[in-house]
Amino acid sequence: MLRTRSGDSLLRYVPVLCVTLVALCATAAGQDRQRTPHSNLELNSSDTRLVEAFNWAKQQAMAYVFDGDPVGPWYEASLPGRRAFCMRDVSHQAAGAQALGLSRYTRNMLRRFAENISASRDWCSYWEIDYRNLPAPVDYKNDQEFWYNLPANFDVLDACYRMYLWTGDKSYIEDPIFLNFYDRTVTDYVSRWDLSVNRIMTRKNTASPPPFFRGDPSYEESRRDMELGVDLLATQYAGYRSYAAIQTIRGNKDSAKTYLQSATEVRSLVNSKWWNASQGYFYSYLDNHHEFQGRGGSDLLYRNVVDDGLRAQSALNSLIEKAHAEPASAVEPKSHYAEILYRYGDPEAAYAMIMDLSSTGRERREYPEVSYSVIGALVNGMMGINMKPSAPIEEGVNSSHFEVVVETLPQLTAKTSWAEIRNLPVLDSLITVKEESRSAVLTNHGKSELVWQAAFSGSFPSLIVNGKPQKAHTEIRYLDHHVTWIRLHVPAGTSAHVEVHG
Repeated sequence: MLRTRSGDSLLRYVPVLCVTLVALCATAAGQDRQRTPHSNLELNSSDTRLVEAFNWAKQQAMAYVFDGDPVGPWYEASLPGRRAFCMRDVSHQAAGAQALGLSRYTRNMLRRFAENISASRDWCSYWEIDYRNLPAPVDYKNDQEFWYNLPANFDVLDACYRMYLWTGDKSYIEDPIFLNFYDRTVTDYVSRWDLSVNRIMTRKNTASPPPFFRGDPSYEESRRDMELGVDLLATQYAGYRSYAAIQTIRGNKDSAKTYLQSATEVRSLVNSKWWNASQGYFYSYLDNHHEFQGRGGSDLLYRNVVDDGLRAQSALNSLIEKAHAEPASAVEPKSHYAEILYRYGDPEAAYAMIMDLSSTGRERREYPEVSYSVIGALVNGMMGINMKPSAPIEEGVNSSHFEVVVETLPQLTAKTSWAEIRNLPVLDSLITVKEESRSAVLTNHGKSELVWQAAFSGSFPSLIVNGKPQKAHTEIRYLDHHVTWIRLHVPAGTSAHVEVHG
């Protein structure tokens, strides 16, 4: 049977959804009573197919945005028609939403999850919240009977940090509601569900029986014989690192070092015990006999938890194999393959994935995560526009200075000679970035200076900055991918041009 976001048969939702057409009509009806917000984000390109994909994704994503409901500003991040948003989908749609100018919507939704963490629910929040600001009834009966996937708390924590980098919104690092959620997640939540490194491999899956599965140890919802999914470990790793970064920003260096060490221990566990050295692949889950099963790939790469080289290449191979073998309806994982493929240096495959997900008549392309993820992959992947600390977190814990830079890294294919993103929200500014494979122009439309890290694939001793050569830095990223970059200041109201020699 077709699996839903909550892992049950689609028949369970007939009273709510009936079929996709009815769901879309329900969503459209909600739009009639509220003004649909507008996004100023634009993509221009020599590649007409790319522009068509972007325009479809933007229109589809914005159709799911709502104001005026009791829950506050929100966008659909669940099955269409439920008029709700769940923890996993919001965390994964946040990048695309940010690009579309929906930062206040994302912050409100993440905060709703944060404010509902509770001891009575064993430090879980509400997995899914509806437009009325209530737990979605399809996933919640009471504080003992509700649906919950255990990666969720770490996913939300990580999303909050990423949104802080993009927006500079200090509520993510100062609001007591958020801080309580972070603190409870890395302490009480870990303790209650036996998620510490010294216990997680021997834990018992205590998830409640159908229909709720309270405490599911994975986002993989089709198996009931699982003690632990590797995606939980990967998300925990990301959550610990994000928590360490937040503590660094807040000046709590001892706490930051503690959770960096926790992240390191999780990473070591994944790359040792979860690695099948004889056959060269990662396992995907531990079954109820405590035996390893399956092949892991996308979740590990999405969280950057695998060691580079052989292990990363194996995980990438598993992702590609899975992408070909999965049914077309499995859009939840496929939504993020393009982003991963860009990051690990396969822009051709990433481009093909975007074209597939956005194609007319594509099965389940109306699922909200698809359109938001297409926007995210085009901005963060193809254009390579990302917000990042000026130094790794490991160095940041020993410094009193935390600076965020805007990185660009063109990943255009031969199908796209140039592309331009306009009106992209970054901190308190809007920027325009125009790229060819070996050149980039950034325009700062805001009122504050930005630090731009202009990066290009390949190894070069220098780059041309506004017509003049300057010494550049070269580093090796994933899978022996050499990247050359230079960092410069772009004052408000100005543009800068960086290109590769020749």
